[in-house]
Amino acid sequence: MSNQVQIAESWKEKLLPEFTKPYFEQLKNFLKQEKANGKCIFPPGNLIFSAFDMTPFYAVKVVLLGQDPYHGIGQAHGLCFSVNTDVAVPPSLKNIYKEIANDIPDFKIPSHGNLTHWAKQGVLLLNATLTVEKDKAGSHQGKGWEQFTDAVITTISTQKQNVVFILWGKFAQSKSHLIDPSKHLILTAAHPSPFSVHNGFFGCKHFSKTNDYLISKHHTPIQW
Repeated sequence: MSNQVQIAESWKEKLLPEFTKPYFEQLKNFLKQEKANGKCIFPPGNLIFSAFDMTPFYAVKVVLLGQDPYHGIGQAHGLCFSVNTDVAVPPSLKNIYKEIANDIPDFKIPSHGNLTHWAKQGVLLLNATLTVEKDKAGSHQGKGWEQFTDAVITTISTQKQNVVFILWGKFAQSKSHLIDPSKHLILTAAHPSPFSVHNGFFGCKHFSKTNDYLISKHHTPIQW
């Protein structure tokens, strides 16, 4: 990971203990070796921590948990479910847009899949694994990222209050034990993937439920 990595100062402070642990050093060495071997890794090095750069710790109101970055050329830019503006909208995100359109009055489905505007409003778009090899889904799982992102979730749960955690699918829901339900709202549903979207994602109304909760806690709602 290069010196050009962008990450908000508030996160650097919170995550310093993780950055200095042996597992993280091993993770860095793994990524360096992969690049030295000519492997193409997504997202680009300077965008690996984009979620943390766009949504500083103090600004986090919502955590949306994904699993892996997209592994196609030009797709991943460090935010879960999001792609660069000039890339075709992936199927899961198309389904997310459909649910918002059914849930939030006046929502207009965008022509692109870039969710930066969510991140800048306090939605931490967090993948459990922050890198992937080109065309190889899940290739960087079990290398240390999960330990790091578990620590992120735990830090938010313990040090903040009234955050909405959105957990779609069994993998994301397996992280619920890291979250204190007495301090935060946990929303669960099926994954928006075409394979599972009809098993309880459509109709979950997570977007209006999130905003209702934020308003009840005197927070500004998200402009989805």
